Amino acid sequence: MSHSWPTPRIEEQPWPTLTEARPILMVCTRSALAAVRDRLHLNVASTWEVEDADLARWDAALPLLRGEVVYAVGGGLATDAAKHVAVRLGLPLVSLPTALSVDAFFTWASGVRGDGCVRYIETRPPERVVVDYDVWRAAPPHLRAGGICDVLSIATGLWDWHHAHQRGLNPPHAPFIPWVADVFRGILRGSVECAAAAGRGDTDGLRQLLHALATEVMVCNLIGHPRPEEGSEHYFAYSVENRMGKGLPHGDLVGPGILLMAALQGQEVAPLRDALRACHIPLRNIPDAVVRETLAGLPAYSTRHGLAHGIAHELTPAMVDGIDLEAVLGPR
Repeated sequence: MSHSWPTPRIEEQPWPTLTEARPILMVCTRSALAAVRDRLHLNVASTWEVEDADLARWDAALPLLRGEVVYAVGGGLATDAAKHVAVRLGLPLVSLPTALSVDAFFTWASGVRGDGCVRYIETRPPERVVVDYDVWRAAPPHLRAGGICDVLSIATGLWDWHHAHQRGLNPPHAPFIPWVADVFRGILRGSVECAAAAGRGDTDGLRQLLHALATEVMVCNLIGHPRPEEGSEHYFAYSVENRMGKGLPHGDLVGPGILLMAALQGQEVAPLRDALRACHIPLRNIPDAVVRETLAGLPAYSTRHGLAHGIAHELTPAMVDGIDLEAVLGPR
């Protein structure tokens, strides 16, 4: 990357007071819009309800979309689609997150699915992210602070990054940087500290988690890659989604991935599990047989898709057979 993307301006404002003179192209998911429709009084020229992260479908919708500014209403899917549309149509972009579910509200890339994996295409971050804490408090508990997964993944992503460094397997554009690792350890610590408050919907806890997510993205932007926060836990999520089918929220897939990979890396799992539980992240929505099948196939999957080296590449049958799922993920 030859430049560093900025993070969006974060504005805390009740959405009923939000005004916009320009005609709006609203990009949303149906469930998210239904939850907040009564709080929005905006000049909407056209509405596009996104159903999946399919780049061809996004492009096919472009001729039908009208407006002078794009508003993304929803979570990661709506935001990623809106970022792509805003770039293709040359329009400014505002994000209205209906829950603090992911870090996509701040990133410059959009995740699209194809060939059994997630790949990221360069788009751009929103100019503004408008936060209404009342909306977040009213969100389903497992989504309200689901973005905890994109900062707790620092525990396993950072381990992978250093592990690959020790083996000389980091690519030239992503060398291990000790001081950056220290910064991410601080973000991880702050995320664990605020998990209980964020999970309850307390404003201060949600704000701290919001700042942790924005800081994580900002530092990744500066170094030009996401290695400190994306590793084998996300590879597990990408792979297991193929077995589970689309529909499970991001946290339902990444949360268990964090705990499984942390255990396989030899890390202490309990503090991470407690933080995930405090944010109401479901840890047992994936059948045990599917978990083990996914883990067994993860080395081949990670190699086939060219994913950056981590513990996922080194799993053996003995490691997979030896993991106690109840001890790691908790009882069903």
